[in-house]
Amino acid sequence: MFCYQCGYRLAGDGGSEDARTRLQNAISDRGEDPPEDEQWQGQFSKRAMIGAWIGAGLFSVVLLVTAGISGFSGRGWAISVAIIACVWIGLLVRLFYRQLAEHYYLTNRRFIHERGLLWRVIDRIEAIDIDDVSYQQGPIERIMGVGTIQIRSSDTSHPEMELLGIENVKEVAEMIDEVRRQERHKRGLHIEAV
Repeated sequence: MFCYQCGYRLAGDGGSEDARTRLQNAISDRGEDPPEDEQWQGQFSKRAMIGAWIGAGLFSVVLLVTAGISGFSGRGWAISVAIIACVWIGLLVRLFYRQLAEHYYLTNRRFIHERGLLWRVIDRIEAIDIDDVSYQQGPIERIMGVGTIQIRSSDTSHPEMELLGIENVKEVAEMIDEVRRQERHKRGLHIEAV
């Protein structure tokens, strides 16, 4: 480096270092990557189905009141009770399936989504590939503190992913976004250093 006014040499020969040497120096300065560390894990929340439980409760009451007012016979009451039982059992099966079949993991490097009971499918998205993280909540979900997180990424196999029924949805979405930003910043610094 030289003084722009008089031409005096200010530092050593900056032009003697080729691109390969600068790359090797940048890699050696980088050091070891920290080990993969789990930041968060979650699954479908029971509280996410509060709206469905309330709807099933209202449906049950309306059906029983209708049966009482209409003067259903023994068979009509049995059918009404069977319909109500099917609705509640269906909701319970849906809840248990989602809780057993859907698991989410966030590490300092990637997001992992496991789904399935008998056949397990595991989707991984590198944190640096995540482009956008957003979340949505309905009125009841806001009261209960749950919601749905949408992840958009440049991953070709899973460009969009929805995480249903996540507790503390705002904090989890911000955590995923923070891991994404840290990974991009870390890798971006080393790429710019070359």
